[in-house]
Amino acid sequence: MPARDDRPPREPTPRDSTLSEMRFLTVAEVATLMRVSRMTVYRLVHSGELPAVRVGRSFRVPERAVHDYLRTAFNDVG
Repeated sequence: MPARDDRPPREPTPRDSTLSEMRFLTVAEVATLMRVSRMTVYRLVHSGELPAVRVGRSFRVPERAVHDYLRTAFNDVG
């Protein structure tokens, strides 16, 4: 039988609420959103240009990171 944890539950921190509001996208979803191939997304993740979290053997990319990347990577042509 596992030991009982008699500690009181900890209070949620501001970081906990931020994480619970964070939305993660799969590589395929990011590729669709950016209109590029999945390989391009993997290259961005591996190069560090697009932050991602590894979950098992796959990656999850924070939705906010995709929007930030697109905003900063935009080149004014012409």
